[in-house]
Amino acid sequence: MSTYSPAPEANPAGNPTYAADGGPTLAQQLGAFAAHVAVHGVPDDVRSSVNQRTLDVLGLCVAAHRLPTSAAAIGHVLDQGGHPQATVVGESTRVNAAQAAFANGVLAHSLDYDDTHLPSVLHPSASIVPAALAAAEHAGASGELTVRAIAVGIEVAVRLGMAGYDAELGNSVFFEHGQHATSITGAMGSSVAASMIYGLDATGIADALGITASMAAGVIEANRTGGTVKRLHCGVAAQAGVTAAQLVRRGFTGPPTVLEGRFGFFQAWLHGQFFPTAITEDLGTAWSVPGIFFKPYPANHFTHTTVDAGRAFRERGITPEQVAKVVVGVAGSTVRTIGEPIEVKRTPETGYQAQFSGPYAFAAGLLGGGGLGTSLDDYSDTLAQDPARRELMAKVDVVADEKCNEIFPFQFPAVVTLTTTDGEVLVEEVLANRGGPARPLTDDELATKFRDNVAGRLSPETAGAVSADVLDLHTATDLAAVLKPLSTFSPAVNQGESL
Repeated sequence: MSTYSPAPEANPAGNPTYAADGGPTLAQQLGAFAAHVAVHGVPDDVRSSVNQRTLDVLGLCVAAHRLPTSAAAIGHVLDQGGHPQATVVGESTRVNAAQAAFANGVLAHSLDYDDTHLPSVLHPSASIVPAALAAAEHAGASGELTVRAIAVGIEVAVRLGMAGYDAELGNSVFFEHGQHATSITGAMGSSVAASMIYGLDATGIADALGITASMAAGVIEANRTGGTVKRLHCGVAAQAGVTAAQLVRRGFTGPPTVLEGRFGFFQAWLHGQFFPTAITEDLGTAWSVPGIFFKPYPANHFTHTTVDAGRAFRERGITPEQVAKVVVGVAGSTVRTIGEPIEVKRTPETGYQAQFSGPYAFAAGLLGGGGLGTSLDDYSDTLAQDPARRELMAKVDVVADEKCNEIFPFQFPAVVTLTTTDGEVLVEEVLANRGGPARPLTDDELATKFRDNVAGRLSPETAGAVSADVLDLHTATDLAAVLKPLSTFSPAVNQGESL
């Protein structure tokens, strides 16, 4: 693989398509980068990471069929009709590529079990992978090109997200404004991935970014007051990306200064507060993709190290009957998500509420679960209300911890102190998240997560074959054949179950 390096270009007099400093605009630099990678490829570790993320997303798409919103999204897509161009996971009727991207994007993000980039707290694969797979089926693209497109799409999404990350604030400016950066930057990354697959050149890819900026959206008020709209966000992003690339193929163009311009992307979303070097620095030499965190447990990412601490106490032989008191120390800014109000976090009524509960995370880890430690079945309404778990959760407090504050938001650490009924004080420090670069998941572990997510819907033999094919995606010559085993499930379980 040759290394991409953006070459400065002269600014012709009066030509408005170049940045003020005379060089190419941000969109043009991203377009040139994507076009280069489409021809020259990606590093081996990036390719392997993309294969893993594709498997992860497809397993989540299968698992999401337990949700009634998934049936609603697929029903909506089927009502649109259209040409049979691409596969919707769990549906035998093929649909047009943009609609397939929408449906699979909805499925991929609906369980909050998809990967996370830190510190931007983006979930990039849930939109980019569905967009790329849909475009690849439609275009008859190779597995290798598809992998390259996914890699660049994720990279673009992450870099745009980091351009909106304020290190001094310690948070994303998108989030400060109530915006869902995952769907906003995910749409932009999806358009780049789809454009590469459809064979657009550097100029066309920049045009697709220019068009997608008028489609990218996402408001996170549902995180505060309820609603299922967030499950749509990655689907809308993936659909926008595919649609934009298709429109460029038909002659539409976008503004070259769409990102940094006076009325561009960052002015519209962030009031001009952004960090352009995050987009271009080491572009093509330093890849974000391999460092994005997989989720080993189907819960809010802030709770994962608490699950690990509970598991560690279990391995030390601690039983629930021995627990007198537990103090879960986490970064102060996460306490409001997983520890407040503590009375509610100790008594979740639903599996969904349990996913955001520090006390439940500790109980789930100590008691043990399926998958890689806890699985979707461990976050059911029944278990959330289980008297034994409630008794254990009643002994758990969630507080701010200074050591965790020093590490956050590059990890979501936990320092858990347990006092036994005999008065012994035990401590477990989990300072790095499992699934990230410091504690990576292996291919076998990701295959275990996939098998757990598809259990009851795909046979073990089918699950094994799909895992093998997707972990070797770059060698595939027929994407439709790879995805076909995921198009139908057993009728007994292809229903809208509650989580």
